[in-house]
Amino acid sequence: MNNLERSIKIALTDCLGVKPQETVLIVTDDQKIETAGLFYKYAQGYAREVTLACMVPRQNNGQEPPLAISRMMRAVDVIFMITSKSLSHTQSRRQASASGARIASMPGVNKDMIVRTLCADHRAIKKSGEKLSRIVSRANGVRITTKAGTDLSFSIKGRRALPDHGIIPYKGGFTNLPAGEVYLAPVEGSANGLLVIDGSIADIWPIKNPIKIAIANGFAVGVGKGQQAEELWQIISAHGQNGLNVAEFGIGINPRAKITGNVLEDEKVLGTIHIAFGDNSGFGGRVKVPSHQDGIVKDPNVWLDGKQLMKNGKLLI
Repeated sequence: MNNLERSIKIALTDCLGVKPQETVLIVTDDQKIETAGLFYKYAQGYAREVTLACMVPRQNNGQEPPLAISRMMRAVDVIFMITSKSLSHTQSRRQASASGARIASMPGVNKDMIVRTLCADHRAIKKSGEKLSRIVSRANGVRITTKAGTDLSFSIKGRRALPDHGIIPYKGGFTNLPAGEVYLAPVEGSANGLLVIDGSIADIWPIKNPIKIAIANGFAVGVGKGQQAEELWQIISAHGQNGLNVAEFGIGINPRAKITGNVLEDEKVLGTIHIAFGDNSGFGGRVKVPSHQDGIVKDPNVWLDGKQLMKNGKLLI
């Protein structure tokens, strides 16, 4: 068994717990069908039935898949979404989860990422993620600063932090693969300050100069100078006011992940945090919009209710 096959086996058995009597659906598109085909091939040795469904690539993260695929997603036990754009924040994914499907979202995944990150110690990630999520869930307010210029504050009062550790053997389970983050939806309308994205952001790579985003009353209200900043503004503003919503605060906890320009992995990097704009309805928020854009921030300082949680990217717990 080679390293690639071994990593896919970990995803099938250790992470999603595929059983011989179950059905598996691989959702993909033209750009990711080669990688999806590997999961299709190897999954046949672990499940009763495996189906590969390919669609035209979506235009942005959060755009719905075709109706036929949406219906298929509600009729299987396990789903691997190996696509070029994320389906995580779609109604189709939420409906499939409500129907009991266990789902791994893997937008943009490639062979190198699979081999490098899926062999991580998911049980250790689960332990640290659950501990960190309990700490974050007890807090009311967050402040983030960086040497690059970020100084952003927001409320998380009443919001529950969720650990994404990759181990979901239960009905309705949902995870990213690679896994390794703790995340929540900030209280809508509460975020104020400056966010400086210096790691990566979906659809813009490599970042030539840190991208500055001004935030007021929970929404992005402007960006700094530069072509990439303008590109980002066009992406998030294309969906109206809700596309500018400060949707997510996440903390990376996967020690095997590294910043490569693929946000799926980048947001899991230990020593980073990420802020997303757009939809947060799938994890405790109130904003629904077919867009979700994550921006990665390196080496942050993070305070919870005035007590420091991270210092220059290092967790203090």
